[in-house]
Formats: sequence, C-alpha cells, structure tokens
Amino acid sequence: MKRVCVVFFLVCCSLIVVAQENVIDEIIWVVGDDAILRSDVEKQRLFMQNEGQRLDGDPYCILPEQIAIQKLYLHQAKIDSIDVNETQILQRVEQWINNAVNVIGTREKMEEYFNMKYSQIKEQRKELLREQQIVQQMQSHLVGEIKLTPSDVRKFYNQIPKDSLPNISTTVEVQIITLEPRIPLEETDAIKARLREFTELINKEQYTFSALARLYSEDKESAVRGGELGFMGKADLLAEFANAAFNLTDSKRVSNIVETEYGYHIIQLIEKRGDRINCRHILLRPKVSEKELTEATTRLDSLYADIQVDKFTFEEAATYISYDKDTRNNKGLIVNQNYESSNVGTSKFELQELPPEIGRTVYDMKVGEISKPFTMLTNKQKEVVAIVKLKARTETHKANMTDDYLTLKNMVEARKREELLNNWIAQKQKTTYVRITDGWRNCDFRYPGWIKE
Repeated sequence: MKRVCVVFFLVCCSLIVVAQENVIDEIIWVVGDDAILRSDVEKQRLFMQNEGQRLDGDPYCILPEQIAIQKLYLHQAKIDSIDVNETQILQRVEQWINNAVNVIGTREKMEEYFNMKYSQIKEQRKELLREQQIVQQMQSHLVGEIKLTPSDVRKFYNQIPKDSLPNISTTVEVQIITLEPRIPLEETDAIKARLREFTELINKEQYTFSALARLYSEDKESAVRGGELGFMGKADLLAEFANAAFNLTDSKRVSNIVETEYGYHIIQLIEKRGDRINCRHILLRPKVSEKELTEATTRLDSLYADIQVDKFTFEEAATYISYDKDTRNNKGLIVNQNYESSNVGTSKFELQELPPEIGRTVYDMKVGEISKPFTMLTNKQKEVVAIVKLKARTETHKANMTDDYLTLKNMVEARKREELLNNWIAQKQKTTYVRITDGWRNCDFRYPGWIKE
C-alpha cells in the first residue's frame, strides 16, 4: 500500500512539472485589481489531485471561481487588517515539507520532481498556507459568534423532512482500566547502554547520528528522515525533551539520555531559529517480556474478579488503580480526541474510531458488561493490559433531538454560517469589477453574479 502511495505521489509531482513546462499562460479572470492566470488554475488542480481531493464538476469552472472568492476574502482582509500567526504557518510548512521528503526520499529528489529549488517549494507552500489561514480568519470575522438556543435547533429539526435527516452511525461509550507491566531494571539498563554506545560511535565519527537513527530509532516517522523532527517550539515538545533539546548549543554534541513517556532518547541539534528548534533524535523503548505481561494480566484478572463480586465498582478502580492518566479523573471514560470526527470532545465513538483492540473487544459486548483482560498499544506505543466496560451503545438511526442534539446543532450552525457567507459574497460581487475571458464564461457558477449583463 505504501508503495502505491509513493508511486501516486511521484506521478502527481511529475504532472506538476510537465504542466509548469508546457502551459502557455494567459489571464483568464480579473477580480478587482487581481488577475487569475491559467497556470494558477492548473497548479491548483494538480495540487488537489496530488492530495487526493476530488471535484464534483468541471475543474476549469469550479477552480477559477474558488480562486476568485478567495481573492474577495483576501482583499477584505487587507481592509480589516486581518493577520495570521507566522509561527504556526512556518510549523505547518515544515510538517508538509517533512512529509513530502518522507514520501519522495530526499530533498534533492523533491527538487527534481517539483522542478524547483527547495527554497522555492517552501516559499510557495508558505504563501498558500498563509492565504488559506487568512481566508479562514476572515470568514470567522464575518460570521462572528453564532448563538443558538435549543428552540432554534428544535425548529430546524421539526422543519426538515424526516427522510432528509442524517443517518447516525452506531456509537459506543467505553470506560477503561489499564495496568502497565513492570519493566525490569536490567532492560532499562540495557536500553541506556545501547544509547551510550550510539553516542560514542557518533563522537568518534564512526557513524553519523542520522545513519544510526535510520537503522535503530523506534520513532518510525522521523527515523526515515534520519531522526529529524522539523522546526518546533517548546510547547510542541514534551517538557523533558524540550529542556534537553533547547539546552544544546553545539550541533556536533549529543545530549545526555532523556526519559519521556515514549521511552529513552538521545538528541542532536540541527538549527535554532529564535524560539524554534530543529533537531534529530533516536528513540528506544524498553521491551515488555511475556513474564511481565502474564503477571500484569494476572493482577488485572484479580481486579476483574473483585469488581464482579462488588468489592468495589469499575469506576472506583478506574479512578484509584488505573495507570491511564487521561481517563483516571473521568472514572475511566474515554473522550474522543479525533478532530475529524463529528463526536470530537464527547465520549461517543464510532467503532472504527476506537483503538483496534478496544473496538474488537466491545463489538459484541452488552451495555454494562466488563471485558476480560487483553493487551493493547497505547497512543504512546506502550504495551499495556486493559479491561473495558461498555457504558452505552446507540445503534444506527435517523438523527433525533434526544440522542443527537449536538449533531443537529452543528448542522444548524453550518447552515447559518454558509448563509451569511453566501450573502456576503453576493454583495461583494455587485461592487467588485470582474472580467472573465471568453472560453471561461460558459459555466454553471455556484454564484451567478460574476457575469453582469
């Protein structure tokens, strides 16, 4: 699958190069004082293709209109002095560059495929992300805070045809108790000795830090880049890691061993820019043996038995015994932190949104039932033993006010937001000079006010 993704990425990059070399440029739209070029449309089409985005219709009608709308927002943003956080833009650029290099292989290969120097690729992406951020802030500024009452949501619900209500997938609410197997001191000592050996090899210039990171680091995402993390601020890093990294001043030196919740690291400075740093690291994690896993499972089996005979409740055990610090204060209840989910910030999960081991375990459980112990990997890639309780299950159904108030409220907010922005665009069309070149006018535009008769 990864090879297919790499091939797809490279094909798209090659298309961009071909397009840049062969498109004969021309002005196709003018919006106010700004021109939209044919190459602008072609570039946007190929970037969207590269990122797997699909358009429902003719791209040579849809994309020029989208660019024109963006220019309306950008012009208004200048008038209203809308600005963006430059640090955040730079961080997002670094993440994009790192991902692109990860897929293609090296910076040199990336330059070859995009037919641009590294600095040009970076600058182009920075400008694109800056404009996107400005547009988003301008939209938020225009819409303001949408305040809805329960009666607004109820009115919307009563007015919408019942066959137009969205289908809500099955969701579950799950509580969890975890125990971490004991890591023998001998294992921890062995990990530290290995990292000290790496440091010695680097200091003697027998290996480079990046070569050892590629070979041995257990942070697989950064290992392919020689351990490089990209530019980050202190707030983007774990405190222990940030303290060690920001104290480095010599790019030839390697940090002392740093322990975090992910494992043990050594760090090498690449570059500092103000309050941001780019560094490499090598991560090693202590391994859990079958003996320790068995012992932890036995302890959790005993806890399970105590809950079954009402020695204490699952909620009490989750609060006072569980190792999971993210759920301890919530009686073990897991909160959905997937920002792409409509349930983000709630305790509701679609089954595929749960960690796979939990999803498989609760699939056929009954509400109130507690599982037997099972092993799983946490989001920190630690192997733990867990038991879960199915707190609630809501089967697939048409949205209703009782179970899906938040979903319906979000729908009303989205409609009001769209209505406000559509009205603003329609007003701006009336007061903005627009000229569309012949051959680009015969489109079924989403906003018909572009062409003034």
